[in-house]
Amino acid sequence: MKILNLFVLISTLVFTSCLKEEQKAAKPAFIHKASSAPVTNTTAARVAGEEVSYQQLYSGVENDIFELEQKIYELKMSRLKAIMLEQFMNKHPGKKDLSNDQFLEKYISKNSKPSEKEIQKFIQDRGLPKESINDQMRTRIINFISMEQKKKDVDVWLTEQTQKYPVEIFFEKPSRPTFDVVVGEGPYYGNPNAKVTIVEFSDFQCPFCKKGKAVMEELKKKYGNKIKIVFKNFPLPFHVFAKKAAEASLCAHEQGQKHFWKMYDKMFNDQSKLSEKDLKSTAKSIGLDMKKFNNCLDSSKYAKTVDQDLEYGKKIGVKSTPTFFVNGQLINGAHPKKVFEDIIDPLLN
Repeated sequence: MKILNLFVLISTLVFTSCLKEEQKAAKPAFIHKASSAPVTNTTAARVAGEEVSYQQLYSGVENDIFELEQKIYELKMSRLKAIMLEQFMNKHPGKKDLSNDQFLEKYISKNSKPSEKEIQKFIQDRGLPKESINDQMRTRIINFISMEQKKKDVDVWLTEQTQKYPVEIFFEKPSRPTFDVVVGEGPYYGNPNAKVTIVEFSDFQCPFCKKGKAVMEELKKKYGNKIKIVFKNFPLPFHVFAKKAAEASLCAHEQGQKHFWKMYDKMFNDQSKLSEKDLKSTAKSIGLDMKKFNNCLDSSKYAKTVDQDLEYGKKIGVKSTPTFFVNGQLINGAHPKKVFEDIIDPLLN
């Protein structure tokens, strides 16, 4: 049924290999059903008679495991929503001889066709060039917006139905890996004694980090001094200007907290201006003492500090930018505000 396509995504990956018989290596002697029970329930394996704990097994791959478990969970939830939708429709007195699609249009998503204003906003938000907006592209945009609206309408309707017909879920939602993150004395925003601390590992040349900055701005507006946002530099080696930009941010911070955030805003707002010449120009535009700033940047005063942030980030599981820790809970990437809210709100209540 077409309606199920709103939720169910099935993908199949097939891995194959072909080797000549004489090239095959001996198979490792893995025994998945242990010949004897493990010493404790924290034991994941036994190697040469020595116990390997789950902590050892998961160390360094905590987030990789979480992301895979999260995908499985989302697939289960998607399938469950499809089943819920069908069962709730069948219980509805208006279903009668209507097909699922007809019921959807009549009772759930009565007008999913976007207005011209919504179409233009979509084009503007995604920065689509005007010359690319032909009839075919408009049709694709309209179909996409309509489908997204239908999904929202279905979610609202399902929520309403669960008030009548409670749903119990017995499969577990995976927990984000949590790390003991040392905040240190770096740049921060908000209340130093806030109940919620977000530690942001970022790279000034990374386009996804610019998106992460936008999410942090949304959180600042919503929570204000209820949260503390701590910034740590994590310049990636293939971003040629990132390391010096990181040093520049700390040279600005040396002259005051507010100057760091001004430099932070300027560098992220225009990532094409991160050469040393541009950094000095930016520093001047925000009113820094240029003699102090130039001496700081030219001497690479904070190069070691940046390297320490980088190494510490690697130690606690940072592999890419941006990476955030919300009271130690890891969020990898520039996820929407809601992902952060789902962690923050219970911590504040």
